[in-house]
This record gives sequence, C-alpha cells and structure tokens, in this order.
Amino acid sequence: MIQIIAGSKGKGKTKILLEKVNNEVKTAKGSIVYLDKNNKHMYELSNKIRLINVKDYLIENSDEFLGFLCGIISCDHDLQSIYLDSFLTIGYVNDDNINQVFNKIEAISNRFNINLCLSVSMNYDQIPENMKKNVIVAL
Repeated sequence: MIQIIAGSKGKGKTKILLEKVNNEVKTAKGSIVYLDKNNKHMYELSNKIRLINVKDYLIENSDEFLGFLCGIISCDHDLQSIYLDSFLTIGYVNDDNINQVFNKIEAISNRFNINLCLSVSMNYDQIPENMKKNVIVAL
C-alpha cells in the first residue's frame, strides 16, 4: 500500500510524516525505515526506526534510487514500512518520470507487501491522476 502526504514546500508534510511513523512504531510487528535527504530529523524519530540519509549513497537518478529501495527491502525480511520524506528530491523524480517511478514503487510495494508513505511537495491538483487515490493528507 502506498500513502501520499501532499502539499507545497513548507506546509508541514514532514511533521505529519514524523507523527505517523512514530505512532506506527508503537504497534509495529516488523521493522520500519525512514528515508530522508539529511539527518536533520534524527532526534525526532523513535530509536526503533532506522533513519537512512539517501544523500550518503551517491544516488544520481531515479533508476539508482529504485535499485537502492529494492536493496533495502532485500536486506530485511521483516520490513513492514518505508517512509520517504522529500520523495521528489531523494528519488530524483520530476514531471517527466513521476508516473514511471510511482508505478514501479507501487509494483514493489505490492510484490513485497511493504507499506510506503511518501511526502510529496506538490499541491493535490498538481498530482497525476493515477496517484490521487493514494493521497491521505493534502495540505
């Protein structure tokens, strides 16, 4: 399952994402990973959540990001959820490839039964139609 928290930059998406992940970890049966573009939110996350700074891994395009995501999944058979803060930035997603990247992430989520929650810096009306069904919060 994929969930999207949408809104323009500075609207409070990260705060909602952090609250959601910290609430989920209280009842989680598997492990949870939080992907971000820096370590800024390290102390706002429960110590039971693995924070990964994607910028540390020299990823340069969306294909490399998708491979990185699959690598995380392949290394942890108990993985329950992945939270992606600043999804457009860390995933090298733009207007040209957003549908392709989202469709691949959706296929990965379904195949491996992993929940993904994405923070997307777009207003609801800017989000492609095939993604709108996944929006849980629009700021």
